[in-house]
Amino acid sequence: MVKVKICGLTRFEDALVALQAGADYLGFIFYPPSPRAITPEAAASLITHLRAAFPPGPWPLAPRFVGVFVNEPPAAAAAILDGCGLDLAQLSGDEPAADVTDPASPLFVRAYKALRPRTPDEAEAGAARFAASPGGDGPCLLLDTPHGRLYGGTGETGDWGIAAALAARLPGLMLAGGLTPANVAAAVAAVRPFAVDVAGGVERAPGLKDADRVRAFIANAKAG
Repeated sequence: MVKVKICGLTRFEDALVALQAGADYLGFIFYPPSPRAITPEAAASLITHLRAAFPPGPWPLAPRFVGVFVNEPPAAAAAILDGCGLDLAQLSGDEPAADVTDPASPLFVRAYKALRPRTPDEAEAGAARFAASPGGDGPCLLLDTPHGRLYGGTGETGDWGIAAALAARLPGLMLAGGLTPANVAAAVAAVRPFAVDVAGGVERAPGLKDADRVRAFIANAKAG
């Protein structure tokens, strides 16, 4: 069954709804220009309360908490992971491959890269450079919609054909980009990704989730 990441969380009540609905990953954005950004201090408090509400259980992946970074130095990102009690880092900027693939990196086996390829060749080249193996059986790569200026969160749907070709040989691919409760089942059927990722598609305002849309997105994603 496909995994689901609800990203851009800023409030405990939204995160709790996501977990109760079956989300496998919760994402917290540490990039101040984002309208969904959260401070490390706020995220640490929120995650402490979430771990108390959802202690480790028989499920292997839920809940897992992901810090989303854009061009953050690896040591600084690792410090935020540790300080907030996060499990993984998603690198959504222009980071070099060594940040996730070099055993000397503070993020080795703790991070995966987000890519925004425009062509199948770009997707294949990016996968060859950046595909990582985070600890456990988490995502190895995220595919998002390309944009000239923004590091994700565009609300624009990507090329599912490119994603499907990559997912067929990359078991840990996470799909993002313009996903909503209305189209996520079709995306899962077309791409067969390891996981899907959504932020704006389940919101009523940036950083404020709509509980009904969160529940519908998770249910529709996992129904495929």
